[in-house]
Amino acid sequence: MKVMKFGGTSVGSVESILKVKAIVEAVEEPVVVVVSALGGVTDQLLRAAKLAVQGNAAYDKEFNSLKQRHYMMVQEVLPDAYRQTAVLKTIDQLLEELQNILRGVFLIRDLSQKTSDVIVSYGERLSSLIVARMLEGSRAIDVRQFIKTEKQFNKHIVDFKLTNRLIGELGAIEGVTVVPGFIAADKKTDEITNLGRGGSDYTASIFAAALHADRLEIWTDVDGFMTADPKVISSAYVIEELSYVEAMELSNFGAKVLYPPTIFPAFHSNIPILIKNTFNPQATGTYISRTKRTPHTSAIQGISSIDDTSLITLQGLGMVGVIGINYRIFKALSAAGISVFMVSQASSENTTSFAVKNADADLSVEVLNKEFQIEINQGEINTIVAEKELATVAVVGENMKRTPGIAGKLFGTLGRSGISVIACAQGASETNISFVIQKEYLRKALNSIHDSFFLSEYQVLNLFIIGIGTVGSRLLEQISRQQKTLMEQFRLKLTVVGVANSKKLLLTRDGLNPETCIQELKERGVASSPNLLSEEILKMNIFNSVFVDCTASAEIAGLYGKLLSRNVSVVSANKIAASSDYDNYLHLKEIARVTGGKYLFETNVGAGLPIINTMNALINSGDKILKLQAVLSGTLNFIFNTISQDICFSRAIRMAKEAGFSEPDPRIDLSGVDVIRKLVILSREAGYAINQDDVVKQLFIPEQYFEGSIDNFWKTIPELDAEFETRRRQLESEGKKYRFVAEMDNGRCSVGLRAVDRTHPFYELEGSNNIIMITTERYNEYPMIIKGYGAGASVTAAGVFSDIISIANIR
Repeated sequence: MKVMKFGGTSVGSVESILKVKAIVEAVEEPVVVVVSALGGVTDQLLRAAKLAVQGNAAYDKEFNSLKQRHYMMVQEVLPDAYRQTAVLKTIDQLLEELQNILRGVFLIRDLSQKTSDVIVSYGERLSSLIVARMLEGSRAIDVRQFIKTEKQFNKHIVDFKLTNRLIGELGAIEGVTVVPGFIAADKKTDEITNLGRGGSDYTASIFAAALHADRLEIWTDVDGFMTADPKVISSAYVIEELSYVEAMELSNFGAKVLYPPTIFPAFHSNIPILIKNTFNPQATGTYISRTKRTPHTSAIQGISSIDDTSLITLQGLGMVGVIGINYRIFKALSAAGISVFMVSQASSENTTSFAVKNADADLSVEVLNKEFQIEINQGEINTIVAEKELATVAVVGENMKRTPGIAGKLFGTLGRSGISVIACAQGASETNISFVIQKEYLRKALNSIHDSFFLSEYQVLNLFIIGIGTVGSRLLEQISRQQKTLMEQFRLKLTVVGVANSKKLLLTRDGLNPETCIQELKERGVASSPNLLSEEILKMNIFNSVFVDCTASAEIAGLYGKLLSRNVSVVSANKIAASSDYDNYLHLKEIARVTGGKYLFETNVGAGLPIINTMNALINSGDKILKLQAVLSGTLNFIFNTISQDICFSRAIRMAKEAGFSEPDPRIDLSGVDVIRKLVILSREAGYAINQDDVVKQLFIPEQYFEGSIDNFWKTIPELDAEFETRRRQLESEGKKYRFVAEMDNGRCSVGLRAVDRTHPFYELEGSNNIIMITTERYNEYPMIIKGYGAGASVTAAGVFSDIISIANIR
């Protein structure tokens, strides 16, 4: 024999109630069916009562709407005219009673709790009548004759001894018995009471325990308990098994799958509970029992939250060592009917904090200020205040008590996400770690925790890609091609949640298709600016977020500090920030260190070559970099490799631009500014405090060619062709080549054109390649050499991509 409870959504429409019929009729054993009111009816009854007590005649409109809905339901689910007539006669009697009660409330403008309880009881009384008639051969019972309550602290508490005896008098259950949920009666007066919102679950559990059922099934509109709220975390999935304790913890902290008191009667009688979905009956559901059938390996089972939290704090030196303070706190709150769902106390006893719902916050403060008025007046306790609009998160799992380091990992995850914990609590059972945070960080906290504890199928990085020109567009192409491999092999999911160019911005928490997002930006993007961009990104407050700068904009580089301070990692192909004033460079690095975020800029030097990472590895392992010699401009190397008897200097410059090696304005490359920036970055990463003004510049183009417009540059630069051809022939006769070399020697930096012979490692450097020689204490006689493509959109994009992947720390 089993008990099956069907919620409001399960009996809320013709389609769903017929599903209930099919589910129940497929059961081959005796069954008790507990039903809620039709979906939304309890709220409709409360609205009608509220309108009536306000003297608003619109209550009658609510009543008529409710009446027509029940009529329609009868006509649709009971095709037999005889049965329709019989059930409608009883429904009309109930509705007439309800209408008279509402009319009385309207006339006298008074709505007591007793009258409100009677009004809301009609929802279940009506729905159970329809379901009983729909299920042929079933019997309906008046639950008021069986579940009895007594009043304690203004709440109706079940008298289990009396209730169990009355239900037991039903004897052996045969066939189908239909019971209205939620409703009860006072054991002394027989007046209608109820078990609270969600009380139909409780009704089913009470009957299951009293009748010694084999199983309790709760049929609802979800597949079971989820690892987290799926509305917040799309990757949340169904938990197939829970212990009673885990289910209770998750329910108490906001998981709306099960009314928390439901668990106690089932636990006490060791009756397993199965959560099932009326709309997806094939789903496995969640099985709740004392002992799990399959051992669970994860330390935590699920994450639950309450976004309706206020924190009340009592603080004062006068509390230290005083016996009875907490007794007085909770006695006063209990007398006022205030429920506390989390308590946190400092071991010094000078602070006690507890969480209540926002609606109870002001009353809590009022009650406690009155209780401790003498201590407050004497300065022993500070004035009691409530911090409102907070959220409480609970991480639940019985395996936590056997796993060291869970709390450390939890709070470390929150810290890296920039989320401050206001208060926390953990019982000695170690099945629940609860903490209070600012409400605005709730979504980010849930996602971070879910991802960190591998409840998510994938580790997720949320990318904001700024600049969708040559490098940015190639990066999107590479992400698109590699996404599937990263997900399959490394369980890493890269989600592009934002793209922007200099004019438009497009952000979406759900993610964009890398293949189509550039077109979507054109079609759906909104007007943007650097400030608006940073504001909107921070407003999203999304976890594991990475700001990817593929621009050359100083304004965009200026956003890094603000983003890093809010735990948004930065991956930059933009050299401006890392080569800016040395103090700013240090500031950005320090912010990243403090927040635990990442500031990565490998592509600032050498495009996709692993130069900075290699240098960092050397230094972190105890080596010291003494000297750097490098050809760092793929553009300039291309130009000097391209100049020949047939290709003049100005033509080589134009070819570099057409090939995408140079900046849109090649004067940036020709001026040596780009190389100076790269040398400054490398010197800093090598451990030297260098600014751009410290670099000795030996340039090869007169200053006048950098003045005026770009058009004027293209007109005048051919004037140098003859001079460079003469110099080229001279070098050729000597067996040498020009290389624009950057050098750092024990903190002294210079850039300039150098003639190198065939014995030099730079001589055979082809095309737009870069090369760097790193002399260290270890690599002294034979410097380390890194060489390869140093320019081009694809290799730069690949370097940016590599930095993004490194944030996920996969190998």
